[in-house]
Amino acid sequence: MLENIRGPAYVLGDNIDTDQIIPAQYLMYNPAIAEEYRMFGKYALAGVPAAQAGLPNGHVPFHTPEDEFVSPYRVIVAGRNFGCGSSREHAPIALNAAGVRAVVAEFFARIFYRNAVNGGYLIPFESAERLVEKIRTGDDVEIDVSNARLINHSTGQVYALKPLGDIAPILAAGGLFAYARQAGLLPATASS
Repeated sequence: MLENIRGPAYVLGDNIDTDQIIPAQYLMYNPAIAEEYRMFGKYALAGVPAAQAGLPNGHVPFHTPEDEFVSPYRVIVAGRNFGCGSSREHAPIALNAAGVRAVVAEFFARIFYRNAVNGGYLIPFESAERLVEKIRTGDDVEIDVSNARLINHSTGQVYALKPLGDIAPILAAGGLFAYARQAGLLPATASS
């Protein structure tokens, strides 16, 4: 079962692409090595133009000077076509390494959506309305996963999200391979 997610929101606009989520010059790191995995968190959203960062608050840094690897933001609220661009699987890895647990967008680029789900990196929720004009960076938000809604504790507003549907058990298992093992579709352990 997926747990609710609560924390500060970080608001972005439309068409945030994978090169903005994790710029190509930081792809030299290997996410399978713990110290290098942290570097993905450090450079998450490093390519987002200042005009897009923290909308509608204007430019708001994604990281604090106190922690350059993990962001204080747990939920990203974005506009249309989040994760467009290349099929880079490192994009959801970077957000996960930075501490993001969910992205709420009007809709996602399909490859980003599948990479997020297949790896179990974060929960991609689609919003039923345009939230980037209703939520501000820093708002205390909570995603009620089982009821598919976003609660803005800063304003008291509640917004409907589209249900996760068939991806919920994959995310609850921790990704596609973990789900396949639980469902008996793959052996529980790798054979030697």
